[in-house]
Amino acid sequence: MMTNKFAYVFPGQGSQQIGMGQDVANTYPEAAAIFAEADQILDFPLSQLCWTGSETDLNDTYNTQPALFVTSLAVLAALQAAGYTREPACLAGHSLGEYAAYVAAGVLSFEDGLILVRKRGQLMKKAGEINPGKMAAILALDDDRVADICRQASAEVDWVQVANYNCPGQIVISGSEAGIDRAIELAKSAGARRAQKLAVSIAAHSKLMAVIQAEFSAAVETVSLGPPAIPLIANNTAQPLKTIADIKTEMVDQLTSSLLWTGSIQTMCHQGITHFIEVGSKNVLSGMIKRIDRKAARTVIENSADINKLMQAEAG
Repeated sequence: MMTNKFAYVFPGQGSQQIGMGQDVANTYPEAAAIFAEADQILDFPLSQLCWTGSETDLNDTYNTQPALFVTSLAVLAALQAAGYTREPACLAGHSLGEYAAYVAAGVLSFEDGLILVRKRGQLMKKAGEINPGKMAAILALDDDRVADICRQASAEVDWVQVANYNCPGQIVISGSEAGIDRAIELAKSAGARRAQKLAVSIAAHSKLMAVIQAEFSAAVETVSLGPPAIPLIANNTAQPLKTIADIKTEMVDQLTSSLLWTGSIQTMCHQGITHFIEVGSKNVLSGMIKRIDRKAARTVIENSADINKLMQAEAG
């Protein structure tokens, strides 16, 4: 039996795929109920979009955000229904994944969380139409060098900033297309192993999202929030969120701030977390965690086979 301290982590955009959540919904009524409730709340067949829809529709950020949120919580419901009732010592989510963590921590109800992420997706899409931008991945340069490149490109051409400190040697930048193009040139000149645009139409985690912050802040004020029942590490600060005021600030500032995923994982490791369980679609976060701390154990829970394997390990 595992006795180590563990954390649940929840993936964000980029982890979506057609078919996600279908296996757990077919296997566990509790997971199916999560999807059914989401369909009812949204008055839209989100479950069918996740399971058999088109990639184009699923990749629309307006749909991607609720789809990933619901899938993660359906997988978590399935895991708990299977009898995995150990309480995590920590929670964290990558960008949009932070909202699944809020629900798991008791900060938000499922319904309020779903309404918020649907609004978040709608507003981020709107911001992308008002302030078109791009994002790019930079590999094999250190954090400070990428930050310097962003400052140089911003001064020479147009705004670009670090969006995600994902793991050592993997940084995502965000900003205007001209700024991104210049930053890619500079990164390649500096010896980046790869510097290429991502297939997204919005400049997430950049000041180009500021245009929708007030509207999203108003949406945050319409839902009921509580303090985390389980420690929850914030993307913006890589520190625990302790008060409702902190959570509101995190939700709104996360739109324009750099995402400190490396720091978040390091904070949890320093607090004694030795095992990370990634709950939801794909295994993107586990790959990042491996690069952040190779000693940390990593488990991906995406389907019923993964659940069975974890339960067998727990029983052993």
